[in-house]
Amino acid sequence: MNIESLFSLKGKVALVTGAGTGMGKRFAGTLAAAGAKVVCVARNQERLEKVVADLRKNGADAVAVAGDVGSSASVEAIFDAAEKAFGRVNLLVNCAAQVDFGLFPDLKDENWENLINVNLSGMMRTCRSFSTRLIAAGEPGVIVNITSIIGTQVMAGVPTYCTLKAAANQLTKSMARDMFGHNIRVNAIAPGYFETEMAGPLFDSDIGKSYVERHPLQRLGQVEELDGPLLLLASEASRHMNGSIVTVDAGHSIQLY
Repeated sequence: MNIESLFSLKGKVALVTGAGTGMGKRFAGTLAAAGAKVVCVARNQERLEKVVADLRKNGADAVAVAGDVGSSASVEAIFDAAEKAFGRVNLLVNCAAQVDFGLFPDLKDENWENLINVNLSGMMRTCRSFSTRLIAAGEPGVIVNITSIIGTQVMAGVPTYCTLKAAANQLTKSMARDMFGHNIRVNAIAPGYFETEMAGPLFDSDIGKSYVERHPLQRLGQVEELDGPLLLLASEASRHMNGSIVTVDAGHSIQLY
């Protein structure tokens, strides 16, 4: 197998959650450029349509499916629509997430529960639907979860997000272990601090600016700097990787403060 074919995604049907903005939007384009047919999922239909229109202009096979990972019924409908458009999904990239800014003493029950439902339970739901369909068909698949370095490092002002990213890392490893016999690999990318719409308010704050100042490169990461790790985990190039959490943060998490 040559290097080009090693990273190729031709013949893959990829489903990307959180594809309306930020990393999910970028990843949809990256997977399409590598040859995958891409199902773009988010709650905002209008944003998704714009994303898909841009992908199609560049020659990609892409479709927009509006849905909510916070609902099991919606997740099943998402996969039904994906199969109708392109056939069975065999590559899943979980980017859907929300964040709630504020210190722990100010944490509200409804915010805690909402983030659990989207960030963690939503990931569980999409992975469950994806894997059970492939297992029933006897087909292989790949899951790439997007977690964060704050799943292992603590950042002030986002207690729920930190907690759920730690849980997402463990869920990734647990799923990988449970699906050894089904030829479904599960890995994760743990990005450092990247410039996205969701992260903007945090890094505009004094706390956020202090983190950027202590960054090895003294800047936020750019989403295109995640293209390589994504293609590694999504393709046959990582066929001997399973249950791995790949950190992409320019060494931020190993600094001594």
